[in-house]
Parts: sequence; C-alpha cells; structure tokens
Amino acid sequence: PLSKTFIKDPQAKPQPLRGEIDAVNALVYPAVNNGVYRAGFATTQAAYEEAFGELFSTLDMLEDRLSKQRYLVGGRITEADCRLFTTLVRFDPVYVGHFKCNLRRIADYPNLSNYLRDLYQVPGVAGTVNLHHIKSHYYGNPTRIVPVGPELDYSAPHDRARFRKAA
Repeated sequence: PLSKTFIKDPQAKPQPLRGEIDAVNALVYPAVNNGVYRAGFATTQAAYEEAFGELFSTLDMLEDRLSKQRYLVGGRITEADCRLFTTLVRFDPVYVGHFKCNLRRIADYPNLSNYLRDLYQVPGVAGTVNLHHIKSHYYGNPTRIVPVGPELDYSAPHDRARFRKAA
C-alpha cells in the first residue's frame, strides 16, 4: 500500500502527533479530498460554489502552512501527507478541468507544488502513480476521449530540503 511506500517506519500516526494529524485530516478530508468530488458532482450552482470556496480556501491555508514546514505535521511524513498526496497528484491532470476546480492549479501554488514533487520523489512512490490510468479512469466515460495534457514533471527538483529533517 501507498502508506508503506511513503513511510519506512510503519507508524504513520505516531502517538505524540495523533491529535494534530487528526485535526489536519479533519480539515483536509471534507474540504480537499472530498471537496473536489463535492464540486465535481454538485447539482446546483450554490453547492458547487460552496465546495469550490472551501476547497480553495483550504488549499490557500495549506500553501501557507507548507511555507513554514516540510510536511503537514511535524518533521516527518505522516498519514496526513499520504492522504493529501492522493488528491494533489490528481488535481492538475483531472480535477481542474473535469471537476471544474479551476481557480488555481497546484502548479500555481509554489509550496504545494514543491511539496507534491517532494512526496512523489520518495523512493517507491512514483511507482504507485500512473497518470495515464488516472486520466483514463476519470475521462474515459462516456466519450473515451482522454486529454493529452497537462505536461507534468513530478520528478523535477523541489525546494523542500530547506526545512530541517526530524531528528
């Protein structure tokens, strides 16, 4: 599983960080992980705009948080990072266009985009990401026309090493 790929220490939720991890997850899940689906499957303009607003205000908050630290909680990769990664890696290739989450791309957020590349470059993680499959899954129905772009290079250098590693 992705969590074992990300975290060499099998404890993705260490006891001293559990409260903060739970708090971050409680913010990220409804507004970001589920927020893209709430926007994409909204059946009213009001529901779409509510989900859209919550999504981007939370991404803005995460951008600010990641301007001060390498990972979401503490100085190591935790469950919170694994949960956010799965949405961020799909955001620009799928959610921007297909789910109308188009105020900004992750590429437009300097800290989130560097954070995404940092996590992608953790040994073993890139092997869990198949962008062609991701796009085919979302765009394949009903027309089976899958967009060619965007061009993404998650292997490009990132700046996250500017934060000290945990002891």
